[in-house]
Amino acid sequence: MPTDPTDALPGLDPGPAITEEISRVAGYEIEGELQAVSSGSGRPPTIAGVDEVGRGAWAGPVVVCAAVTDLTPPPVLQGRGKRTISLTDSKLLTETHRESFAGVLPGWLVGHAIGASGPEEIDEVGMTEALRRAAVRALESLPVQPDVVILDGKHDFLSRPWRVRCEIKADQRSVTVAAASVLAKVHRDRLMAELDGEFPEYGFADSAGYPSPVHQKALQESGPTPHHRLSWSYLDDLPRWRHLKKHRDPLAGEGQLSLM
Repeated sequence: MPTDPTDALPGLDPGPAITEEISRVAGYEIEGELQAVSSGSGRPPTIAGVDEVGRGAWAGPVVVCAAVTDLTPPPVLQGRGKRTISLTDSKLLTETHRESFAGVLPGWLVGHAIGASGPEEIDEVGMTEALRRAAVRALESLPVQPDVVILDGKHDFLSRPWRVRCEIKADQRSVTVAAASVLAKVHRDRLMAELDGEFPEYGFADSAGYPSPVHQKALQESGPTPHHRLSWSYLDDLPRWRHLKKHRDPLAGEGQLSLM
């Protein structure tokens, strides 16, 4: 577990606003800042990168990966000819490259772990709390406990007792977060592909539970599966199935995050 949050670690405030184009290749920019400000306070901090996938999907879990590196250069993939493929945000990589990175990253990382929150839990407590729980499950499963966590984006859904540095586009600027991004994405895509065999008409292997045309058509014709989030507003547009919508106790969580 993290140490007392009152024993503050410098460098948790976000860096200056991004005013120029971000490189498509992740580096150690954020980790370096955290290392520098703590260099006079004893051992270097253990830094975990955290990223999530599945927040805006209509079906399936939200998945969070926490990853810790030793700050050495990450693996690269061999592309066509002499071209190399560098680690970056999973959304900027092809499926083939994500799968290849997922095969080599576990052997390079100091540690990584996956946490998830399923549709029933999301319906019960809302997406913000579900994200927090999934992230805590991942962080607490790491073989080494981090002193500070880098989150992609500007919203700190973890908070105390975790020391958090939020950074927009961290998955393109931080090797640690990029690694978490790839492993979370590949893990969830594989889960959704397994569900495709059980519910082929929903196209989960292709849509990963997001609202593709095939997915929406299947919902209109057959209604939600046990893997759908039933508190979400898409059910308002499905008159045949609207009666299945769950109405969450507002005191049970902070509510659904915007899908935009």
